[in-house]
Amino acid sequence: MARRPGPSQGLRVSETAVATWRPCATQARVYRARLNAALRGFLAGRGVLEVETPILARGAPLDPGVESWRARAPDGAAGYLQTSPEYPMKRLLADGAGDIFQLARVFRGEETGVRHNPEFSMLEWYRLDFDDRRLMDEVLELVHAVVAADPDWNRPAASVRRVAYADLFQEALGLNPLTCSAEECAVAAQREGLGMTGQLDRDGWLDALMAMVLAPRFAPGQLTFVFDYPESQAVLARPSAHAPGYASRFELYWGDLELANGFHELNDPVIFSARQGQDLERRRRNRQTIPEADRFFASAMASGLPDCAGVALGVDRLLMCLLGEADIARVIDFPWGRA
Repeated sequence: MARRPGPSQGLRVSETAVATWRPCATQARVYRARLNAALRGFLAGRGVLEVETPILARGAPLDPGVESWRARAPDGAAGYLQTSPEYPMKRLLADGAGDIFQLARVFRGEETGVRHNPEFSMLEWYRLDFDDRRLMDEVLELVHAVVAADPDWNRPAASVRRVAYADLFQEALGLNPLTCSAEECAVAAQREGLGMTGQLDRDGWLDALMAMVLAPRFAPGQLTFVFDYPESQAVLARPSAHAPGYASRFELYWGDLELANGFHELNDPVIFSARQGQDLERRRRNRQTIPEADRFFASAMASGLPDCAGVALGVDRLLMCLLGEADIARVIDFPWGRA
């Protein structure tokens, strides 16, 4: 019989590992299960079909604002961990799947902090014959339905704010998002006390100003919809019917925390190809890695995507709001560093 290893034999476990092996979200674990059930119940009750799509794919989005993780097998085969289930879900839509949703695990590089974990939970759903305005209403109905599902959860303020992206920048910073230069954005950032280093293009500055100047001014506890984003920031949203130069994209914030991002989905393959080329050029200018484009998705777009609207909602962030937590690690059992 083999001897059991003594104190100096076998696997050595560091004191740090001993201290951090335990999961983090002991209290939030039960609430997460309730939240997932409430989300599924809301969508299933409206006839939306739950689907599953691959976590690992051959291609990845070229969106400069999203970095994909690359995975490699021992035999050399490689792919990308999904940043969103959007591409394969749209392939299902193009194949006639109808209204669909998915609770997915997704991965994004260079996103770690009290509001970001590299691996997180996303609820994504698509509704045929919806536009972005109608989908905004359904997102609001979902949030209110979820809040009502548990008396222990926080509730947002009764009033809901809806504001156009252009109005937000014009009123708060005096900037026209379509015509302002990167230099004008930098001056506005300096005026607001936002110190940043490095080179940013106009869209980079607009993103920074939204995240670090405008969103922090949203009323605490209030739900805010920002809609009609510049086309340069909405590669998969169709051009807005209300505002030339803008696209039918919206975001939902609870207080200053972004929860959801939705589109009246682009279904014109010519516009998609042009915008993808612009994203590729922006990645080159920014010296970002260039992932392999998803050729299956491009083919699905060319075959015909039905008229629909879709939205992705951060489940972990919604749970943070419901429980009043400021750190995403408090609602994830195994955040990065303990995974």
